[in-house]
Amino acid sequence: RPAREVRMGQGIDAHRWGPGDGVWLCGVRIPHEAALVGHSDADAGLHALTDALLGAIGEGDIGQHFPPSDLRWKGEPSATFLAHAGALVGARGGRILSLDLTLVCERPKVSPHREAMRMSVATILGIDVSRVSIKATTTEGMGYTGRQEGLLAQAVAAVELPSA
Repeated sequence: RPAREVRMGQGIDAHRWGPGDGVWLCGVRIPHEAALVGHSDADAGLHALTDALLGAIGEGDIGQHFPPSDLRWKGEPSATFLAHAGALVGARGGRILSLDLTLVCERPKVSPHREAMRMSVATILGIDVSRVSIKATTTEGMGYTGRQEGLLAQAVAAVELPSA
């Protein structure tokens, strides 16, 4: 068996709130009195996870692979970006060991949607749902998330790759 190594990656994404009646988080549409504003569907959870996977394999960031200046990605479902990052891991002979995502927001409440989000991420990447963790926290009214001006997502990914 060839030697293997574990690599870690981190991803952070934030979007501001704007007009709308729902938000996309981790591939799940949640009814809400606002929407996240962005070039794609503004799914901050999937964007952070995408960057975490890209970071773990040394492949830059989401903006390098899907530049906002390219109109072809306008309104694109963020599942496209995460699937691409997962495919790059696979193309290198790697596998995703675990994903851990924290959503920082006062609203919407994440807990009623957590399992659907975990299943969505697992399905996009073709991995077992036990490898996906999704949590949420607030900043207790402090900062831009506390003032409900935006939402922040932070992710960590662990992947196993053939040793270099």
